[in-house]
This record gives sequence, C-alpha cells and structure tokens, in this order.
Amino acid sequence: MNFKIRLLSVFVLILSASTIFAQKNDPIIMTINNEKVTKSEFLRTYLKNNEAPKYDKASLDEYLALFTNFKIKVIEAEALGYDTIPSLKKEFNGYKEQLAQPYLVDSKKSDELIHEAYDRMKYEVRASHILISVKKDASPADTLKAYNKALALKKRIDKGEDFGAVASGAGGSEDPSVASNKGDLGYFTAFHMVYPFETAAFNTPIGEVSMPVRTSYGYHIVKVADKRPARGTITTAHIMIVAKKTDDRSDLEKAEKKITEIYEKLQAGEDFGKLARLYSDDQGSKSRDGEIAPFGSGTNQRMVTEFEDAAFALKNNGDYSEPFQTDYGFHIVKRLDYKPLGTLKELMPQIKQKINQGDRSKQSETAFISKLKKENKFSDKSAKGLVWFYNNVDSTIFTKKWNKPEMKKSKVLFKYNKQKFKSQEFYDFLASQRYNTPMQINNFINQEFERWQSKEIIANEKSHLEEKHPEYKALVQEYHDGILLYEVMKDKVWDKAIKDSTGLQAYFDKNISKYQWPARIEASIYSSVDLQKVQEAQLLTGIDTLNMADVISKINVDSELNISGEKAKFIQENTEALKDQKLQLGKNAIYQSGDKYYLVIVHEFIPAGPKKLSETRGAVIQDYQEALDKEWLEELQGKHNVKVNKEVLYSIGE
Repeated sequence: MNFKIRLLSVFVLILSASTIFAQKNDPIIMTINNEKVTKSEFLRTYLKNNEAPKYDKASLDEYLALFTNFKIKVIEAEALGYDTIPSLKKEFNGYKEQLAQPYLVDSKKSDELIHEAYDRMKYEVRASHILISVKKDASPADTLKAYNKALALKKRIDKGEDFGAVASGAGGSEDPSVASNKGDLGYFTAFHMVYPFETAAFNTPIGEVSMPVRTSYGYHIVKVADKRPARGTITTAHIMIVAKKTDDRSDLEKAEKKITEIYEKLQAGEDFGKLARLYSDDQGSKSRDGEIAPFGSGTNQRMVTEFEDAAFALKNNGDYSEPFQTDYGFHIVKRLDYKPLGTLKELMPQIKQKINQGDRSKQSETAFISKLKKENKFSDKSAKGLVWFYNNVDSTIFTKKWNKPEMKKSKVLFKYNKQKFKSQEFYDFLASQRYNTPMQINNFINQEFERWQSKEIIANEKSHLEEKHPEYKALVQEYHDGILLYEVMKDKVWDKAIKDSTGLQAYFDKNISKYQWPARIEASIYSSVDLQKVQEAQLLTGIDTLNMADVISKINVDSELNISGEKAKFIQENTEALKDQKLQLGKNAIYQSGDKYYLVIVHEFIPAGPKKLSETRGAVIQDYQEALDKEWLEELQGKHNVKVNKEVLYSIGE
C-alpha cells in the first residue's frame, strides 16, 4: 500500500462513521464562508475520532480546532481548482467505484461464498492437472475441439495409463511447468487457484480424475492425490545466514559452514535465542531471539515452501530443524507455538477481501443483478431485437475499421426500472469498444449484450446508491475531501519543504540549536563470546599493516563465528556495548558485557556540537513542514470566514 492510500485511509478513519444521524432538526454548528456544517456531521466525525469521547468544553473546543483546520484546507483546495484537475477526478472516480462495490453484491450469495471458502480452508488438497489451452472467447468449434482433446486424455487415464506420463507425454498437458512437475501442483487450499479449478479439486474424490473443467486458461482434467487437514498457524524463531543461491561458491560454502557451526552449538546445548542474537543475519528478528511473525493457514503471512515444510515438520514446541537452504540463505527454525486454523469469525475480514478481489466476486455480482431484475420489473425484449445484430454485424468489428451498418429503427431490447433500453444504445456500446479476438458473431453478440445489460443495470443502481445508503454518500464525500487535502498539503507543505532548498537552509540556520550532536566516540570495536579470540585481536591490532578486515580474517580462519568487528562513530550512552565504560584514547582493556567480550580502540573523542544539514536532513524537513503548515493555516484562518454556534457545539452529549 503506497503512502497516499495509507493517508487516505487515515482520513476515512477519522471522518467516516457507520451510523448516519437523522437530518431532521439538525442545527448548524458552524459556517465556513457560505458552507454550513451540521451538528450531526460534526458529531459523526467526533465520535469516529475518539474511542472514549468527552463532551466537556475543553474537549469539544480542541476537536473543533482540528475539524476547522481540516475544513478550511479542503475549501481552499476547491477554491484553487483542485477538484477540477483531470487526474484527481479520475482518481476520485476510481475510489468511488471501490466504495460502491460492497453495495453491489447479493449478501445471501456472499455469505454462501464465505462459508464455502472457510470450509475449504480447513483442508489442503494435493492435485495434478492436464491443461488444454483455449481462449475464453474461442469459437464454439475451437472450444469443442479443446474439450474433446481433454476428454480423450481422461479416457486414456481411465483405462490405466499413468496420469503424470500422459500429462508430460506427446500431446499431453500444455502447462509449461509439466516438464518439471508432470502436472503435480502440490498442496493448496482455497484462494490459491482460480475458482472453477479450486471447485473441481475440492469436489473430486481422492484418487479420481475430474471431467474437463473450463477456466480462463482452457480445459483442465484434475486428479486429486491427497486431502489433508489444514496445517494451521505456527509461530517460530529462526537463525539465518544470508546467502543467495547465485552467490560465488566460496561465499555459499562460507555461509553453509557458519550455519553448520551454529547447529553444532545448538546440539551441544547452547541457547537458541542467544545464538540468534549473536549470529543471525535477520536484523528484524535477532533482537527477539529470532522470533518471526506467525504464518500458515488463515494468515496473510506466507513463507517460502522450504521454510514452511521445515517448520511444520517440527512436532513439539521447542524442537528445531537441521540447517536447510532457501533462496534467501541458510536457516535453522525452531517451533515456539502452534494454533489450528482460526474460526470463521476471526478469518471473516480476510475471506471477504479475497472474495471481493478474486474471481468469486462475479458469482455475487450475477446473483445481485438477478435480484435487481426481480425488484425492478425487468422485462427481456431482445429475442427479436438482436436478430438485426446477428444479420448485420460482421467480422470487421474485430478490426480497427469496422464496417458499421446503418440502423434505421431502434427497438426496445429490455425494460428495467421504468426505463427502456433500445438497440441504438447497444449499437453505440459496441461501437465504443475495441475487439481484437475474432469469434462467431452470434456468440459474440449474445456475450456483449449480456455484458451491456449488466453494465446498464449496475449503472442504474449506482445512480441511486447515495439516496438508498446515506452512509455511502458520507463516505464518498469524505474520500473526495481526503484526496483534495492530500494534494493541497503536498503542494503547500510536504513537497515545498523538500524542494525549497534555500528556505530549508534558512530554517536550519535559524534553528541550529535544535540540531546538535552529543559527545561521540570514533572507535573500532571487536567482539566475541571467546575471550581468547579478543586477546588475539588485541595482539594483531598492534601490527600497523593490518586493518580490521585483515584482523577478522586471520582470527576467523577456522570459524566465521570467532569474532566480529565494527568501526564507526558511536554515541556511548546509546550503544549497549559501550554503556558505562570508562574509555580512553587508543586501545582499552578488554571487558565483558552481556554474552560477549569487547576490545575497544578509541580513535577520537568528538565533542558535542552542531550537526551539518546533510546529517539531519530528514528531521529538519519534518520540522520545516510543520512550520510551513502553521504559517499556511494562519493565512487561511485570516482568509476564510468561520462562524461557530457555541450553544449548539456545547449541546453535544446532552
């Protein structure tokens, strides 16, 4: 999710509400120029933005200030014409389409799909397939040819031929991966495959082969080899040594040697968490003793297959694996906790999202259109009206130069919600599209008529959404305001602070006292769990011709775990290994801190002093943005006339 979408979601969180308050007797709480804000609008946003709302004068005044600043920025954006910018109008319409989707589905069908998906998520199916490719808009002849070919392959398997051999043999599967897997797709569960394929896999008994099933890729025959309960969710820790499979052999060997040495320490009884802290290359987990986020069935977190298989193979909490390799490096994984698949209630948001984004959504839309037809007196009159299209549309429609026939009389093709939809409108729809793939004309006309009819019915429903669903109307307005606010803030504050190098430098110079380095130490730090190795470093650092890399290389000749080193500028109190140490210029005495021994060579004591702009640019930009925002708000507050009815404001909560 990009930054803009994240920010818009914050605006919607602040501004949206599931409850729309009654508009009758809704007093005006404030007026900005000529725009009125009702008590219900203000209260809706206030409640949404406060989990534990208070209705005292101070709390209401505080939120009023925030709300006012938001409103005058949006009004200013409209005054500047941001709402007329084509790219923003297009973006807003895109969001509006997304917001409409939950209101354009059949809730009963959606519930059926949710429960079906959850029931399937309880299991994982291992299946193989043979694909005979055919385009989804292929002619009836080509479609039948593909079906018969798939059916012939199934008959060969039914007579005793091996599925994998048929799949990978001459005239077999047209899936490119068949050469390496003989059609075996491994284990999968709901949402891992296109919906028709998934349905075939879950409905075919173990050991049997399905009839040909059609998807957007062509015809498949599916053989189910196994069905097992879903693995559930596992929490693990791991130790990782980074190494890409494309690295030099010497680097891979060094990484493999290192993970093997760590494994030997585990087997000797050393603590997993300690070894993760000391040696793991996963910076995100090593400070937590190697622990990573839970993954598995019912979660959004997925790991590579090798990692998942190694983790789920562990039978008990506390068990750990032998070293294994993935595309990211070498790992040892430890099982910390295990939970079975979550409940339907727990997984409901995730399942809904996947249904809305996947090919199941068409099922719900189709059911919704059928429902609308019943509710709005739909009447199909197309039987005679489409004959003209069958007889007059030819194959040139699939080219850039369609030989458009002349339509002399427009007939009613269907009636819906007191409207008549005529053949001229369907003709115009065909003319507005681009078709590149030839197909049989009658099939093409029927397909496009069905698409146009659905499009018009949905468009009709969309035109009534705001009157039917006030919460949708409010949400649309809030997205509109959020988009404008983002763009005007970007131009007036955020980007301005980044691009205005002269202003940024002037702000930095004026506020230099805010950007100071504390006293620092430039030093080389050698560390090891083995005192002897640090003592070796102590001796080797006395040789002028050896740099840090040379010292480490000599000590690590038999093990990559022997010693590590770092040279940098450190803030002593912020560096765990240096805290509370009385350090002197030059080589200091070896000391122990936590699990390790340290040798610190101080090259320079750097006194406290001002930072350069380049050293703190990010913080200065952020502060400069805040200053620009404050200055701009003061300008807007003087420009726009804001009147607040305090009596109405303080009546909230009564």
